[in-house]
Amino acid sequence: MKVLRSRWLHAGGVVILFPIVGLLLWWRGPDWNVVYHAFDFVNWAWIVLALGLNLLSVLARSLAWQLTIVQALDPPDPPYNRVFSAFAIGLLGNAALPGRIGELARVAVLRRRLPEHGQGTSAALVGTVFAHRLFDVIPALLLVGYVLMTAKIPTWAVTSLAVVSIVGVTLFTLAVLSARRGDRAGLDNAKPLRRLLGMARQGLSVMRAPAPAAGAILLQCTGWFLQLIAVYVAMRAFDIHAPLPAAGLVLLLMNVATIFPLWPGNIGLLQAAVALPLVQYGVAYSTGFAYGLVLQVVEMSVGVGVGLIFLAREGLSFATLRDLPEPEDVLLDEDELDELDEFEARRARAGVSG
Repeated sequence: MKVLRSRWLHAGGVVILFPIVGLLLWWRGPDWNVVYHAFDFVNWAWIVLALGLNLLSVLARSLAWQLTIVQALDPPDPPYNRVFSAFAIGLLGNAALPGRIGELARVAVLRRRLPEHGQGTSAALVGTVFAHRLFDVIPALLLVGYVLMTAKIPTWAVTSLAVVSIVGVTLFTLAVLSARRGDRAGLDNAKPLRRLLGMARQGLSVMRAPAPAAGAILLQCTGWFLQLIAVYVAMRAFDIHAPLPAAGLVLLLMNVATIFPLWPGNIGLLQAAVALPLVQYGVAYSTGFAYGLVLQVVEMSVGVGVGLIFLAREGLSFATLRDLPEPEDVLLDEDELDELDEFEARRARAGVSG
């Protein structure tokens, strides 16, 4: 019942927000005629190149997650194809559903492929997702430094970047301190809550392993760099000749705009975050808005396209992602190993399609 209530709350929130966002975009949005005609002269070859760069970025980031997982779980290590499958489905969940459903989907999909691992595995995998996301702090800070030194930044953007940077550094520091306390000894006989927290902390094990942590950070930096080049390349598709620092500013503000997923993709909010800083470089707001639409399609199409392929390969449906349990339910219920399979079997018996 708790899961059902939560889903209804999420759905209700989206239903309420969508009309409000639509009204704001109509009232205070760009000149839609200019946005429409901005696509008349788009060089789609640059967009294809941006798609390829984003796919390479996904590969690099998924390898970083695998390094994190290997440090957290006992042997045997999960093969990369299973890790990538779960990662891709997670991207689909984040792109198509409100809330960070994709992070939970990663855990649920990979956990069902690890029957040889015992209790506490889900908690450890949640810890690896947290650690993996925290490794984004390093390339993000490097990019913030680069942008602050080289880009034309609006005052509101400086404030946003400063706040996000402080929060990121704080979380990263806390994670490192928590990882140092990680110890499996005594967890087997511990109380359930202490054992749960201990296994979740175990997911942060990579934080106290210098070589794997450095490898994961390097891969995350590679992923961010490829995304930066993809943003820059996509500018050329719209004949926007802003310098690389402008692309860096756009990439950072895109990430800030999607930290809190208020509705799927934060459509509208993300485009405004892209278009406003480009005004500093002489790009018309409506053109920047159109560029933001394509940029979001480039970002989402890789996640959605690859995610749907691997969702089918896993024998799951899109409805499975919508009906995933809440994070605390997955962590506290070690029977989730068969949960997705049972859910699909019930749907098949009832004759419901995905």
